[in-house]
Amino acid sequence: MLGSDEIVNGSEISQIRLERRDAAENRQRILYAALKLFEQYGVEQVSMNQIANEALVGPGTLYRRYRSKGELCMDLIKDNIVQLFDDIETYLRDNCSFTPSQRLKGILNLFIRFRERKAQLITGVEESSSTNSLKSRMRSPLYDELHQLLVELFDEMNATERTNFNSVFRADILLTALRSDSYLFQKDVRNYSPEMILEQLCALFILHK
Repeated sequence: MLGSDEIVNGSEISQIRLERRDAAENRQRILYAALKLFEQYGVEQVSMNQIANEALVGPGTLYRRYRSKGELCMDLIKDNIVQLFDDIETYLRDNCSFTPSQRLKGILNLFIRFRERKAQLITGVEESSSTNSLKSRMRSPLYDELHQLLVELFDEMNATERTNFNSVFRADILLTALRSDSYLFQKDVRNYSPEMILEQLCALFILHK
């Protein structure tokens, strides 16, 4: 026969399981609602209150899980980011005999294709900071890991091509060009295709002898 402590503990465990199930269901409703609204109106035009209303949850429930649209966008895109870096890792492994310049072009091609597919969510992730400072916009899981890869390639280019460029600076500038504001200006205002943008970036960052 169960003692009173065991009954209380059993009740507490059931309550915890219920709360976890409710939280998981709320998360799925929020993500589904946000994705629907983002695809329909664009990330910038959708408010957190609209997302809460569409998901049939209270604003407090929404903000307890996501402090901003940027955090919500990151949750929506995180599996795609993991897949992107898996693809980059596979590409680098399969093409290890390529020159660092060739591998740089391959990585840029993969990233540009990724940002074309996920443009709305990438914009939301970039704007995730409440202060929206340049420092916080450039420091995200997506750009941090990509920055490290670029620095390693630029270091290798310095070694093999006998150059002495600042690898961190070059990676910073290249990532700035790939951010939504710069990239979309080139695409929408200058009317450059993704392929043209890739070629121009390679012309700037790859030394042709």
